[in-house]
Formats: sequence, C-alpha cells, structure tokens
Amino acid sequence: MGCRDVHAATVLSFLCGIASVAGLFAGTLLPNWRKLRLITFNRNEKNLTVYTGLWVKCARYDGSSDCLMYDTTWYSSVDQLDLRVLQFALPLSILIAMGALLLCLIGMCNTAFRSSVPNIKLAKCLVNSAGCHLVAGLLFFLAGTVSLSPSIWVIFYNIHLNKKFEPVFTFDYAVYVTMASAGGLYMTSLLLFIWYCACKSLPSPFWQPLYSHPPSMHTYSQPYSARSRLSAIEIDIPVVSHTT
Repeated sequence: MGCRDVHAATVLSFLCGIASVAGLFAGTLLPNWRKLRLITFNRNEKNLTVYTGLWVKCARYDGSSDCLMYDTTWYSSVDQLDLRVLQFALPLSILIAMGALLLCLIGMCNTAFRSSVPNIKLAKCLVNSAGCHLVAGLLFFLAGTVSLSPSIWVIFYNIHLNKKFEPVFTFDYAVYVTMASAGGLYMTSLLLFIWYCACKSLPSPFWQPLYSHPPSMHTYSQPYSARSRLSAIEIDIPVVSHTT
C-alpha cells in the first residue's frame, strides 16, 4: 500500500466520524431518554406519558403530539443521577470527537499536499499525517468510551427506578441513537488504526511521517556525506603531470 495518497480508509473514517458526531448532537438534544407512563383506569381520562430528556421534559396524552406540559428549566433541576452525568459526558464527548475530526483533516491535508521530497524538519515533528491520524484514532476511541458508558448506565438505572418505585419507567430511543453513535466512533478509530498499521513500518518510531523510502535510502538526517563537508584544502585533488 502506497501511503503517500489519501486512501479510502481515511476518507471513510472522516465521514464516519462526522456522522457519529451528528448522532451525538441528536442524542444530546432529543427529549426521549426516559418515559414515565401513567395509566388511568378512568374511561373519561387519557393515559399520560412523560418524556424526559437531558434538558427538557414533555408530558403528552396518548394519541397527541402536543406537549401538555413542557418544562424548559428541567436541565437545572434534574433529579436522576444518570441523566445528570450524561449532561456532562455527551458535550465532552462531542468536543473530543470534534478535535479528533480536526486532527484527521489536518492529517489528510498533510498527506495530500506535501511535497515529494521529505522535509527534514517535519521528520522530527509530531505534526504529520501519521501522528495526526494516530492521535485522532485515540481521541475517537476516548470519545466513544465517554459517551457509551453513561448511555449503558441509563438502562441499568432504569431497572433500579422500576424496583425502587413502580415498573412505569422505560428508556427511549435517544439511548439507541447515542449508543449507535458511540459505535460509529469506535469504527472510526478502528479504521484509522488499520490505516496506520498497514502503512507504518514497525521498527521506526511511531510518530515519524509515512514516507515511501527507496531501498537505498535509509535516513534523511544526514543529506550530505562527511566527505562533502570538508573544505577544498582538505580534499585530495589528483595532480596530472605531463612528461616530455
């Protein structure tokens, strides 16, 4: 695999990362994390369902799409520990993933627009395509872990609420959206790691750029030989003598 070009793995990982961040945004804003269903036995009244999100709470009658009660100050008075943790975890995960996307984009631009002759200064720097993609993969993995762990906790906390009160609590589809987005972040990280491992030779340090060295070229640290740095006086000049 020639690593001087932008490959399908890096492009696919970048697009997958964008889709995952969009999913995290949706999961953060959706008011569908937990449902509290209140059933009445009065035939003249309708059943009521309370939809709880991270920032708002909405109560609806069965068969109605309008909120009977819409609480926009719910974010400041959340009394459920799992949702309170998600209020901090999901925005943090989005920030980490956006930083990883930026690094991934920098690495792709570095790979696509660098010159054919390796830069000696760049070879000693962490800012190169290999370093950017590797760090971006680690950040994507971290962002997926930060968003997935509290999302799974919602399911177990829901069981705890049903045991503590009554079996009227159910988790809603925002949990699935966030878990799927976290899975997309893991997939993005895996694609970047696969690209890196397929392109990088193991003996050299992991932060070095991915240049395709010809077999006869081993290093760029000494572009000139020691002999060429000698002064003209020290270089042996052959003397041609003419005999008559």
